[in-house]
Amino acid sequence: MAIRGPGPRPGGRPRLDLQFLQRFLQIQKVLFPSWSSQSALMFLTLLCVALLEQLVIYQVGLIPSQYFGVLGNKDLNGFKTLTFLSVVLIVLQSMLKSFDQFTCNLLYVSWRKDLTEHLHRLYFRGRVYYTLNVLRDDVDNPDQRISQDVERFCRQLSSMASKLIISPFTLVYYTYQCFRRFKHMQIRVNAEPAAFFRAGHVEHMRTDRRLQRLLKTQRELMSKELWLYIGINMFDYLGSILSYIVIAIPIFSGVYGDLSPTELSSLVSKNAFVCMYLINCFSQLIDLCTTLSDVAGYTHRIGELQETLLDMTLKSQDGEFLDESQWDLARGPGGPATEPADTAFLLERVCICAPSSHKPLIKDLSLKISEGQSLLITGNTGTGKTSLLRVLGGLWASARGSVQMLADFGPHGVLFLPQKPFFTDGTLREQVIYPLKEIYPDSGSTDDERIMRFLELAGLSSLVARTEGLDQQVDWNWYDVLSPGEMQRLSFARLFYLQPKYAVLDEATSALTEEVESELYRVGQQLGMTFISVGHRRSLEKFHSLVLRLCGDGRWELTRIKVE
Repeated sequence: MAIRGPGPRPGGRPRLDLQFLQRFLQIQKVLFPSWSSQSALMFLTLLCVALLEQLVIYQVGLIPSQYFGVLGNKDLNGFKTLTFLSVVLIVLQSMLKSFDQFTCNLLYVSWRKDLTEHLHRLYFRGRVYYTLNVLRDDVDNPDQRISQDVERFCRQLSSMASKLIISPFTLVYYTYQCFRRFKHMQIRVNAEPAAFFRAGHVEHMRTDRRLQRLLKTQRELMSKELWLYIGINMFDYLGSILSYIVIAIPIFSGVYGDLSPTELSSLVSKNAFVCMYLINCFSQLIDLCTTLSDVAGYTHRIGELQETLLDMTLKSQDGEFLDESQWDLARGPGGPATEPADTAFLLERVCICAPSSHKPLIKDLSLKISEGQSLLITGNTGTGKTSLLRVLGGLWASARGSVQMLADFGPHGVLFLPQKPFFTDGTLREQVIYPLKEIYPDSGSTDDERIMRFLELAGLSSLVARTEGLDQQVDWNWYDVLSPGEMQRLSFARLFYLQPKYAVLDEATSALTEEVESELYRVGQQLGMTFISVGHRRSLEKFHSLVLRLCGDGRWELTRIKVE
């Protein structure tokens, strides 16, 4: 039975209900952590700009009625003064509206940064990302929620911000004006390999760096758009007085000299503006209904993800979920190794079940894995070979019994090579030394000789030429350009570089020939590694001392390999 949590309402669309309000308010706590936060200050700035913009809009809206007066009175000086004042107000309005849009865009970037980084912290904490992607089925597509849904939510919310904060003021004011004039009108695949590498912290930092580059590009784009908005809005509003400038020519030329001024025209014009703007305010709120519906959907998806991540974090703190052990940072590869522990793993009467089932894969397994005593795990498909490695790696908890990992994880300790090779974005050097690039950022050319040697031992000397060097940035996905065999060779080059005392290999040579497999294992032995291998080939036995054969239905056999 898979782990489940508070899932969404089955078969129902996201609704504007109490749950929406609770989730929306929880998200607001992330967006506005304090009154002095950057987002809060920008929001207050937006409020001030929006209020000032409405004041100028009101003055611009009265311009037509004033033109009726000066044109009706054939007041040339008054016309010139009014036209100058109109241009000043329109330029001011254009700049305010553009700054309003600019502030909304900055709010979007700030909100997206805060919310995404908040979810990143929860998602990459311990092995939450593995549990959520592999062991749970109640929250779909967490990657899409973090990237796409957060982006759309912040985009929609920022577009609504200005209208929402100013609508109460404009509706009250223009309703009053109308009444008075009537009296006188909304971001899997590699979860397990990453978890085996304890890569949560590293991928968290790399993901945040990519987010920062994206946000920087967006800020630069928005700065350029500011001047574009000013120009567009200025010409939009200048068009409103163009008709009066055109009609002024025949009036002041005496074409309509027999017309008398009329104050009634001025009054009609004023009332027309007030009523039309009031209708426009209501129309904007109606238009927001569609946007609000989208925001509700994103709120439920992001809120559900946040609730699940927080719940998993609390359970991890309570010891219900296994926490993620970190790399041994005291020493790197090639550095001085302390005296290693004689035993890496100690299992006592361990029972293993898949998280989605109560049927035992392995029953009452007692096992001691010590230095120099390599173990080969064999058995048919579905007997629990990879499941045993997951328990050894701490990805799964045993159903019963005791599992102890007595050696450090990382260089000079224990290293896992999962069935699916794991590569990150970056240079060839970063693939070989991963994840030490993040732990030892200053490591560089001094390692060139070691890296080249291990690539050669893994049979990948030609890869250096393809990438044009160890430190040349590549624009491809490593999974797309490397064959399955090359990916497994590159994983072994990484293994040789990190030089653990214990190497846990899950069919890590399945895409290689027996000759290449033997050569890679021989190099590993020369580097002093003890193997815990899952495999089917009998050719592997010569590199191991013990064979654990899983027979199905929880049964197993442990035998010692006779040295010929």
